[in-house]
Order: sequence, then structure tokens, then C-alpha cells
Amino acid sequence: MKLVSVILCGGSGTRLWPLSREQYPKQLLPLLGASSLLQATVARLQPKTLPEETELLPPLIMTNGQYRFLVAEQLRQMGAVDARIVLEPCGRNTAPALTVAALVERAHDPVMVVMPSDHMIGDISAFQKALRVALSYAATGKVATFGIVPSGPETGFGYIRKGPRLEEGAYGLDAFVEKPEQNTAASWLKTGNYLWNSGIFVLRSSLWLAHLAARNPEMLAACKKAVEEGEASPDFTRLGEKAFADCPADSIDYAVMEHLPAGEAVVIPLDANWSDVGSWGALWNISDKDAQDNVLMGDVLPFESRRCYLRSEHRLVACVGLEDMVVVETPDVVLVAHREHLQSVGKIAGHLKQRGRPESDAHRKVFRPWGHYDSVDHGHRFQVKRIVVNPGASLSLQMHHHRAEHWIVVSGTARVTAGEKSILLSENQSTYIPLGVPHRLENPGKIPLEMIEVQSGSYLGEDDILRFEDSYGRS
Repeated sequence: MKLVSVILCGGSGTRLWPLSREQYPKQLLPLLGASSLLQATVARLQPKTLPEETELLPPLIMTNGQYRFLVAEQLRQMGAVDARIVLEPCGRNTAPALTVAALVERAHDPVMVVMPSDHMIGDISAFQKALRVALSYAATGKVATFGIVPSGPETGFGYIRKGPRLEEGAYGLDAFVEKPEQNTAASWLKTGNYLWNSGIFVLRSSLWLAHLAARNPEMLAACKKAVEEGEASPDFTRLGEKAFADCPADSIDYAVMEHLPAGEAVVIPLDANWSDVGSWGALWNISDKDAQDNVLMGDVLPFESRRCYLRSEHRLVACVGLEDMVVVETPDVVLVAHREHLQSVGKIAGHLKQRGRPESDAHRKVFRPWGHYDSVDHGHRFQVKRIVVNPGASLSLQMHHHRAEHWIVVSGTARVTAGEKSILLSENQSTYIPLGVPHRLENPGKIPLEMIEVQSGSYLGEDDILRFEDSYGRS
């Protein structure tokens, strides 16, 4: 049996603002350890834990163009260099993403393990045990899903109602149920017949395409056209932009799962310390705590504080006499919120976006395919950045209409092209790029190149870049 993990890597996770932002969402963040949620999801399927005679194909990551280099770099860091990345031109929910994945894999007709990239599973052995049960049903032509054993009357999740008990601890899938209000959720919990909808599905690619053809042929046709009109490169597969934009937007549940006849789907209860990591409160619940039930991340000092989530990304954060609070510090934003009001955190990002504030969608530290830069300081007609260029990487050959730049090498070696001249700079050396001169910065060395850039001019926005050549296909 061929098997592939299909990982859905979209969404911005604004309820975890200011750490999760539009240009760097929660699935790419190391919220619970050294690995990001995406990396933990990719690592969830390991050949040694699968049934014998199972061939594990390289994972397939469904994401958008904005995250392509971030995703590729995280996959490289964990050694998943064979993973395939498919770029969606726009968001169309989970059903079109799964359809594209099934079309890409149809030559192999593998069993697909479809997983969101932004969930946490603490007990991997319990997940792998449940997965083996799901695979046994998927091999017989069933659709299998996991239902999370509820830990309380949660109103923020959809539910699955169990049907008759089957072999190996699975159940028939009786119905998907919308998010309930509090009293209903409490009554469901008492019956023991309801599970949280995990959003994880296990089924053959051909089965998904057959079900979709019967229920939403318009979506299937649009996805086929998007795949046919797409462009494949060694690093990414780009879908046809117009065809995918014309595709109806719908979730996996609404498009197919809720319409399956009785007996076509099974649900496997999963009790594995699962979380959708959907808010700071959820992150507090699943994180390690000190004796006062505080979660402490980074350089923080709590005094006489209890049941708090305290996180520092940049500097010392000292708290005195706090209870049930969330304090998150980043280089450009500090969030202070009571845990009873965390549902309003996502509104802050929307408020800032309406007012054109950059804190809504970008961090001060911005990642690029060649490395990253950090805006250290800025004022009238000047800006200072710390630039790090990865070994062997280069910025585009570019020009600015409104600014000049001074470059000072802190460590490493820089090859600088300015006009017709090319020079090598080492530590403590510098150069000047006048306004209007085509230029390029490269790192020919084997260690990261660190530089300080001082910009001066009438306009210092990132859109004042005219690219002539680019190694990464950016316009």
C-alpha cells in the first residue's frame, strides 16, 4: 500500500497575534519547542511505525505563494528535502486543496493522511496506533477520520456523533455536528457519543475524487484545470491562477464528508493530548507550568503571579502580582490580556490592518529566500537594518528610485555588484550604493554574512525595488 501525508498549510492564526501574523503564521512558529507545528506535522508519519509493506511517499505540502520559501526552508532544516510543495494562488478552503493533492497523486492512488499543519499531538504513539486502525479501513474503501476524545464541553469545535461500534475500536460515523452552545455541549459530553472533529482524514485519492465528482463536479473540473495549467519546477508546483480562483470554496466536511451514505465512513477515537493551538488560552493549557501554574517562555521574571502565560521574544519581561494574564513581548509589540478576554485578540490584528499598521501582518524581523533582515531603527529619511544572507545565497539585481544605501560587513564575506563594478568586502569593510544604481549583494562564503544597512532617502518602503534578475523567481 502506498501512503502519503497531505499537509494543509494555510491560514494566518490571528488569535495568536502578535506572535502569529499574516506573513508568518502559527504553523511556522516553534510554539512548544524547537520545531514548528509544520515540522512536527511532517515528522508525524515515520516508515518504522507503519504497517509492513507500506511505501511512504514524500509528503505533499499545500500552501500559498507567500509562504513558499519559509516552508521550503523549514523542510530543509528537518531534512525533508524530498517533500513536494504545491502553491495555491488564493485561499479556497480545504476541499479544493485536498482535491488538488488527490489529482497530483492520482497516478499512484495512495492512501492520503490529510492533516492540518497547525495542530499539536502530544502522544505520538497513541496517534500512530489510531492511524494503523484508520489505514486498515481506508484500504477497504472507507473514509476514516479521527474524533478527539473531549476533555470538556468545548463550544469552539465541531463534533462527530458516533454510530455503531466496529472492529479495532472504530465506530461508524453517524453525523458531523456544528459547534454547540454550552448547555448542549455539556449534555453531549455526558452521553459519551460525541467526539471533537479533528480535521484529520485518511482515504484513497481515487475515493475522494469519486465522491467529489458525484457531489461537486464544478469544483473537480476547476481543480483539474488548475493542475493542468500549472507550472512545475524542481522546488514548487504552481497552480493555474485563474482556474483555481474560479473554483468554489468549501471545506472537506461540507463538500463531501457530511453527505456520505451510512457505512461509507468510520471514526476512530483519539486520546492523544491533541490541541488545535487556537488561542493563547489553548497554548497555556498544553504547555509545561511552574509551581504557580505559570507558563514561562524566554527571559521572564514572575513575582507573586499565578496562572499566567508569560512569553518574551526580545528582552526581559518582569511581572508582579498578576493572575490569569497573558503577556507576550516581541521586538515591536507587547500584548497584555486577561485570559477571560482572549477571544478578542484576533480583533486587534483586524483593527491594525484597517489602519494600515504593519504590525498586523509582519514582524520586525522579515524572512526572505536568501536569509532575513531586522529593522533596527528608523526615523525621518533614514532606516537601519541588520541583514543576514545565507551561505551561497544572493539578493536580486535591483535598483531603488528613492533611496541610497550604506553597507557595513559585521562578519562573513560579501560580494557587491554596483553598476559595472564588483568587489569583495570582509569584516569591518563598507561600501556605498548611490540612488538609481543597479546593485546586488551575494554571500560567496560558507558562513552566514551579517551586515548593517543604513538607508537614506525620501521614501524607504519595501516596494521601492526594481528587480532586473532574481534567483527565486520574484518579479
